[in-house]
Amino acid sequence: MDKHSPPEFHSSFYRPRFWPTWMLLAFFRICALLPVPVNFAIGRFIGLLFYYLAKSRRRVAQTNIALCFPELDEQAQHKMVRDVIRNCGISIMESAMSLWGQKDKLRDRHTVEGLEHIAAAKAEGRGALLLGCHFTTMDPAGRIYAYHADAHMLYRKDPNPLLAYELIKAREKYLTSAIVYSDTRQLIKKLRQGEAVWYAPDQDYGKDQSVFAPFFGIPAATVLGTARIAQLGRAVVLPYAHYREDNGHYRLVFGAPLENFPSGDDVEDATRINKIIEDMVRVKPEQYLWVHRRFKTRPAGEPGFYKKKR
Repeated sequence: MDKHSPPEFHSSFYRPRFWPTWMLLAFFRICALLPVPVNFAIGRFIGLLFYYLAKSRRRVAQTNIALCFPELDEQAQHKMVRDVIRNCGISIMESAMSLWGQKDKLRDRHTVEGLEHIAAAKAEGRGALLLGCHFTTMDPAGRIYAYHADAHMLYRKDPNPLLAYELIKAREKYLTSAIVYSDTRQLIKKLRQGEAVWYAPDQDYGKDQSVFAPFFGIPAATVLGTARIAQLGRAVVLPYAHYREDNGHYRLVFGAPLENFPSGDDVEDATRINKIIEDMVRVKPEQYLWVHRRFKTRPAGEPGFYKKKR
């Protein structure tokens, strides 16, 4: 299959190996019908299970938090790990209600700041590259954003082809378009048409097309895509964060466009992007996806961080 093509339905999805996925999808659809507080309660329970059962992911989160928050004592770091895993559980239920719940389920449960920056870029005939990151609130944020403006996003296909198909089918009900991560041509086209597209460069994709730039003070392999896409798409770059507040409502924040970006210096640009993402994460660090091995790729000669201790 063409790597740029969206997932497609295939008759093999009816075979027994996909039956567990069908049951999981049925569970999501049932949960999507429940009130939001009930979804949160189920999500917290799933997070509790994850904490005790998903030991490898818990170790990754422990390592990341120890590296990035050395100012916290052991007890505070332990609490943040528990909060991170709990939020990962909640995010599953948030995705269910965002993807398969009623259209207006989140309409009265959010605030949005900074939409004027997207409008200003559009008025100038320029696209907006929404500089995001992997918060656990990505799906409700996407649903909420679509209430206010055309929503375009980049995505990576799930390795489970049935789940990949069902996820994108659900998202396309409210997104204006979903672009496969590798389809750079389509991304550039949308930006040159004056559209706003969500893009998250905060994961470790190896040394190719990356430079090492500090993230929470740790050298991290950082893709150069933000600067290059902005330049090719003739787009402004707007920081974009989204959080779940303590009252169960959501807050979306669009920042002002970056000035003098890209600068032409890859390391300087990557460092600037990582600092912006770091500042967004520090607002609610427990809602960031710390279970990802962000520091997997190390500079030459440096040992890895994620080896299992014996």
